[in-house]
Amino acid sequence: MLFSLIGGRDFKSILIQFVLLLPILLFSLSLHETMHGLVALKLGDPTARNMGRLTLDPRKHIDPIGFLVLMVFGFGWAKPVPVNARYFKNPKWGFALVALAGPLSNFLLGAINAAIYGLLWAFYYNASLHGVTGFRLELLYWGALFFLLAAMLNFIYSVFNMIPLPPYDGSRILFAFLPPRAYFAVMKYERYILYGLLAVLILCSYVLPVSPFSWVAEKLTYLIANPVFKGVLTALN
Repeated sequence: MLFSLIGGRDFKSILIQFVLLLPILLFSLSLHETMHGLVALKLGDPTARNMGRLTLDPRKHIDPIGFLVLMVFGFGWAKPVPVNARYFKNPKWGFALVALAGPLSNFLLGAINAAIYGLLWAFYYNASLHGVTGFRLELLYWGALFFLLAAMLNFIYSVFNMIPLPPYDGSRILFAFLPPRAYFAVMKYERYILYGLLAVLILCSYVLPVSPFSWVAEKLTYLIANPVFKGVLTALN
Protein backbone atom coordinates (compact mmCIF):
# COMPACT_ATOMS: atom_id res chain seq x y z
CA MET A 1 0.00 0.00 0.00
CA LEU A 2 2.76 2.45 0.96
CA PHE A 3 5.05 1.48 -1.91
CA SER A 4 2.25 1.86 -4.44
CA LEU A 5 2.89 5.61 -4.11
CA ILE A 6 6.43 5.28 -5.41
CA GLY A 7 6.75 5.23 -9.19
CA GLY A 8 9.55 5.55 -11.71
CA ARG A 9 11.93 3.12 -13.28
CA ASP A 10 15.38 4.49 -12.40
CA PHE A 11 16.94 3.93 -8.99
CA LYS A 12 17.61 7.64 -8.38
CA SER A 13 13.96 8.62 -8.82
CA ILE A 14 12.74 5.80 -6.57
CA LEU A 15 15.30 6.69 -3.90
CA ILE A 16 14.36 10.39 -3.93
CA GLN A 17 10.66 9.54 -3.63
CA PHE A 18 11.36 7.20 -0.72
CA VAL A 19 13.39 9.92 1.03
CA LEU A 20 10.53 12.37 0.48
CA LEU A 21 7.98 9.86 1.72
CA LEU A 22 9.71 9.03 5.00
CA PRO A 23 9.29 12.43 6.76
CA ILE A 24 5.72 12.64 5.45
CA LEU A 25 5.00 9.25 6.96
CA LEU A 26 6.53 10.10 10.35
CA PHE A 27 4.67 13.42 10.55
CA SER A 28 1.35 11.91 9.47
CA LEU A 29 1.56 9.10 12.03
CA SER A 30 2.52 11.56 14.77
CA LEU A 31 -0.28 13.99 13.89
CA HIS A 32 -2.80 11.14 13.88
CA GLU A 33 -1.87 9.94 17.37
CA THR A 34 -1.47 13.46 18.79
CA MET A 35 -4.99 14.37 17.67
CA HIS A 36 -6.37 11.30 19.44
CA GLY A 37 -4.77 12.48 22.67
CA LEU A 38 -5.74 16.12 22.18
CA VAL A 39 -9.43 15.34 21.69
CA ALA A 40 -9.32 12.99 24.68
CA LEU A 41 -7.86 15.85 26.75
CA LYS A 42 -10.61 18.21 25.56
CA LEU A 43 -13.15 15.62 26.73
CA GLY A 44 -11.53 15.45 30.17
CA ASP A 45 -8.98 12.63 29.87
CA PRO A 46 -5.40 13.80 30.70
CA THR A 47 -3.81 10.34 30.26
CA ALA A 48 -2.11 11.04 26.92
CA ARG A 49 -0.84 14.42 28.14
CA ASN A 50 0.51 12.92 31.35
CA MET A 51 2.37 10.26 29.36
CA GLY A 52 3.96 12.82 27.02
CA ARG A 53 1.98 11.80 23.95
CA LEU A 54 0.69 15.25 22.99
CA THR A 55 3.67 15.89 20.75
CA LEU A 56 4.56 15.61 17.07
CA ASP A 57 7.86 13.96 18.00
CA PRO A 58 7.66 10.62 16.11
CA ARG A 59 9.83 8.91 18.73
CA LYS A 60 6.86 9.09 21.11
CA HIS A 61 4.47 7.44 18.66
CA ILE A 62 6.36 4.92 16.52
CA ASP A 63 5.82 1.26 17.32
CA PRO A 64 9.01 -0.59 16.23
CA ILE A 65 7.17 -3.71 15.03
CA GLY A 66 4.40 -1.73 13.36
CA PHE A 67 6.96 0.46 11.60
CA LEU A 68 8.96 -2.59 10.47
CA VAL A 69 5.79 -4.18 9.04
CA LEU A 70 5.08 -0.87 7.32
CA MET A 71 8.51 -0.83 5.68
CA VAL A 72 8.23 -4.47 4.55
CA PHE A 73 4.57 -4.79 3.52
CA GLY A 74 3.55 -1.16 2.99
CA PHE A 75 1.07 -0.90 5.88
CA GLY A 76 1.50 -0.98 9.64
CA TRP A 77 0.57 0.81 12.83
CA ALA A 78 1.77 3.34 15.38
CA LYS A 79 1.80 3.09 19.16
CA PRO A 80 -1.82 3.65 20.31
CA VAL A 81 -2.44 6.72 22.45
CA PRO A 82 -3.69 5.63 25.90
CA VAL A 83 -7.27 6.69 26.56
CA ASN A 84 -9.21 6.29 29.80
CA ALA A 85 -12.90 6.46 28.94
CA ARG A 86 -13.85 6.80 32.63
CA TYR A 87 -13.06 10.50 32.32
CA PHE A 88 -15.71 10.95 29.63
CA LYS A 89 -19.27 11.98 30.46
CA ASN A 90 -20.44 9.52 27.81
CA PRO A 91 -17.69 6.87 27.44
CA LYS A 92 -19.05 5.28 24.27
CA TRP A 93 -19.44 8.52 22.32
CA GLY A 94 -16.31 10.00 23.87
CA PHE A 95 -14.32 7.05 22.57
CA ALA A 96 -15.92 7.48 19.15
CA LEU A 97 -14.94 11.18 18.98
CA VAL A 98 -11.37 10.37 20.02
CA ALA A 99 -11.21 7.66 17.34
CA LEU A 100 -12.57 10.01 14.67
CA ALA A 101 -9.97 12.69 15.44
CA GLY A 102 -7.07 10.70 13.96
CA PRO A 103 -8.49 9.86 10.52
CA LEU A 104 -10.14 13.28 10.26
CA SER A 105 -6.82 15.06 10.89
CA ASN A 106 -5.17 12.99 8.15
CA PHE A 107 -8.05 13.66 5.78
CA LEU A 108 -7.80 17.42 6.30
CA LEU A 109 -4.01 17.33 5.95
CA GLY A 110 -4.44 15.31 2.76
CA ALA A 111 -6.84 17.93 1.37
CA ILE A 112 -4.42 20.78 2.15
CA ASN A 113 -1.52 18.92 0.56
CA ALA A 114 -3.62 18.10 -2.52
CA ALA A 115 -4.42 21.80 -3.00
CA ILE A 116 -0.74 22.74 -2.65
CA TYR A 117 0.18 20.01 -5.12
CA GLY A 118 -2.30 21.43 -7.65
CA LEU A 119 -0.79 24.90 -7.14
CA LEU A 120 2.83 23.80 -7.58
CA TRP A 121 2.03 21.54 -10.51
CA ALA A 122 0.38 24.48 -12.29
CA PHE A 123 3.54 26.56 -11.77
CA TYR A 124 5.68 23.65 -13.00
CA TYR A 125 3.49 23.09 -16.07
CA ASN A 126 3.43 26.79 -16.88
CA ALA A 127 7.21 27.05 -16.51
CA SER A 128 7.67 24.06 -18.82
CA LEU A 129 5.45 25.69 -21.45
CA HIS A 130 7.57 28.84 -21.34
CA GLY A 131 10.85 27.03 -21.74
CA VAL A 132 12.11 27.29 -18.17
CA THR A 133 14.82 24.74 -17.43
CA GLY A 134 17.43 23.99 -14.79
CA PHE A 135 17.24 24.12 -11.01
CA ARG A 136 14.03 26.16 -10.80
CA LEU A 137 12.07 23.65 -12.86
CA GLU A 138 13.56 20.74 -10.90
CA LEU A 139 12.62 22.41 -7.63
CA LEU A 140 9.03 22.90 -8.76
CA TYR A 141 8.83 19.28 -9.91
CA TRP A 142 10.12 17.72 -6.69
CA GLY A 143 8.15 20.19 -4.58
CA ALA A 144 4.94 19.22 -6.37
CA LEU A 145 5.80 15.54 -6.01
CA PHE A 146 6.39 15.98 -2.27
CA PHE A 147 2.90 17.39 -1.74
CA LEU A 148 1.37 14.78 -4.06
CA LEU A 149 2.91 12.02 -1.94
CA ALA A 150 1.80 13.82 1.24
CA ALA A 151 -1.78 14.07 -0.01
CA MET A 152 -1.91 10.46 -1.16
CA LEU A 153 -0.38 9.05 2.01
CA ASN A 154 -2.64 11.01 4.34
CA PHE A 155 -5.75 10.04 2.39
CA ILE A 156 -4.62 6.40 2.46
CA TYR A 157 -3.97 6.55 6.20
CA SER A 158 -7.33 8.22 6.80
CA VAL A 159 -9.35 5.73 4.75
CA PHE A 160 -7.36 2.75 6.05
CA ASN A 161 -8.01 3.69 9.67
CA MET A 162 -11.73 3.97 9.01
CA ILE A 163 -11.94 0.19 8.46
CA PRO A 164 -14.82 -0.79 10.79
CA LEU A 165 -12.88 -3.66 12.36
CA PRO A 166 -10.90 -3.63 15.61
CA PRO A 167 -8.42 -2.27 16.46
CA TYR A 168 -8.78 0.44 13.78
CA ASP A 169 -10.49 3.75 14.46
CA GLY A 170 -13.48 2.94 12.31
CA SER A 171 -14.43 0.15 14.70
CA ARG A 172 -14.48 2.55 17.66
CA ILE A 173 -16.89 4.76 15.76
CA LEU A 174 -19.03 1.77 14.75
CA PHE A 175 -19.13 0.54 18.36
CA ALA A 176 -20.85 3.74 19.41
CA PHE A 177 -23.90 2.49 17.52
CA LEU A 178 -23.79 -1.08 18.86
CA PRO A 179 -25.66 -2.34 21.94
CA PRO A 180 -23.36 -3.33 24.86
CA ARG A 181 -23.77 -7.09 24.27
CA ALA A 182 -22.67 -6.85 20.64
CA TYR A 183 -19.83 -4.50 21.59
CA PHE A 184 -18.30 -6.88 24.13
CA ALA A 185 -18.83 -9.85 21.82
CA VAL A 186 -16.72 -8.18 19.13
CA MET A 187 -14.06 -6.91 21.56
CA LYS A 188 -13.60 -10.43 22.89
CA TYR A 189 -12.15 -11.46 19.53
CA GLU A 190 -10.29 -8.20 18.75
CA ARG A 191 -6.84 -9.79 18.58
CA TYR A 192 -7.99 -12.58 16.26
CA ILE A 193 -9.80 -10.11 14.01
CA LEU A 194 -6.56 -8.10 13.76
CA TYR A 195 -4.53 -11.17 12.78
CA GLY A 196 -7.13 -12.15 10.19
CA LEU A 197 -7.26 -8.64 8.75
CA LEU A 198 -3.46 -8.43 8.49
CA ALA A 199 -3.41 -11.78 6.67
CA VAL A 200 -6.05 -10.55 4.20
CA LEU A 201 -4.18 -7.28 3.60
CA ILE A 202 -0.88 -9.06 3.01
CA LEU A 203 -2.58 -11.46 0.57
CA CYS A 204 -4.32 -8.59 -1.25
CA SER A 205 -1.03 -6.71 -1.59
CA TYR A 206 0.26 -9.59 -3.73
CA VAL A 207 -2.96 -10.45 -5.59
CA LEU A 208 -4.55 -7.09 -6.42
CA PRO A 209 -2.85 -4.93 -9.08
CA VAL A 210 -3.85 -1.73 -7.24
CA SER A 211 -4.60 -1.25 -3.56
CA PRO A 212 -8.21 -0.08 -3.06
CA PHE A 213 -6.93 2.41 -0.49
CA SER A 214 -4.47 3.85 -3.01
CA TRP A 215 -7.25 4.04 -5.62
CA VAL A 216 -9.51 6.01 -3.28
CA ALA A 217 -6.62 8.25 -2.21
CA GLU A 218 -5.75 9.04 -5.83
CA LYS A 219 -9.36 9.95 -6.64
CA LEU A 220 -9.59 12.25 -3.59
CA THR A 221 -6.25 13.88 -4.38
CA TYR A 222 -7.10 14.77 -7.96
CA LEU A 223 -10.66 15.77 -7.04
CA ILE A 224 -9.09 18.61 -5.05
CA ALA A 225 -5.90 19.21 -7.05
CA ASN A 226 -7.40 19.44 -10.54
CA PRO A 227 -9.61 22.52 -9.94
CA VAL A 228 -6.67 24.27 -8.24
CA PHE A 229 -4.37 23.34 -11.14
CA LYS A 230 -6.82 24.62 -13.75
CA GLY A 231 -7.61 27.81 -11.83
CA VAL A 232 -3.97 28.74 -11.28
CA LEU A 233 -3.00 27.88 -14.85
CA THR A 234 -5.80 30.09 -16.16
CA ALA A 235 -4.67 32.95 -13.90
CA LEU A 236 -1.05 32.61 -15.06
CA ASN A 237 -2.04 32.78 -18.74
